[in-house]
Amino acid sequence: MIDFPVSTIVHRRLPKEAFYKHLQLSTALKSRFVSYVGEISVANSLTKKNLNLEKETDTKEILLLSIILKKRAFDGKILEVIARQNPHKLVFLLSYEQEVRLAVYHKKLYYSAWMSEDDIELTLSVETLDAIWEDLVRQIALHSPSVEQRTESLEQQLKDQDEIDRLNKLIKKTEAAAWKEAQPKKRFAIYTRLQEYKQKLEEITHGET
Repeated sequence: MIDFPVSTIVHRRLPKEAFYKHLQLSTALKSRFVSYVGEISVANSLTKKNLNLEKETDTKEILLLSIILKKRAFDGKILEVIARQNPHKLVFLLSYEQEVRLAVYHKKLYYSAWMSEDDIELTLSVETLDAIWEDLVRQIALHSPSVEQRTESLEQQLKDQDEIDRLNKLIKKTEAAAWKEAQPKKRFAIYTRLQEYKQKLEEITHGET
């Protein structure tokens, strides 16, 4: 569940047309916005005041935007535009039928997996809005236990997670290529490359890079 204090609840629905009129959207993205988005609302607003925080930070407000989708295959560029053109820090809760997923933009767009509403988790456990924002990004963007458990900076953790994801994709693609290759020399070259990817993954997974 999304465990935010009652004091942060807003539940204010935003008219779609009024919302996207304030965004600089290409004609194509505007069309996709209308096609993909059913409803959009501000679910929660996190501020120093309503969280009873003491320290002033650069982050002034974090909004949880709830977006009900018409289609599950959503164009993430829409979220990027919304996040980049909004003065607040934004966390997105995307809903399609009985499934939900979280998204956050921090230099790039990160998603959680699709899951049931009962399985979604997002908590607050730190003392400043800056720290809360970084923790929310971690909860959504990081999904490798070895990265989550490190005491590195957020930027380093995201860099490691991105590299792990990239290597996993390369390993899967290279394994498929090895199965299809009939020529021994080419297959050997592919297997050599595959072992290099696996070695790099092993190193970064155990924090040895």
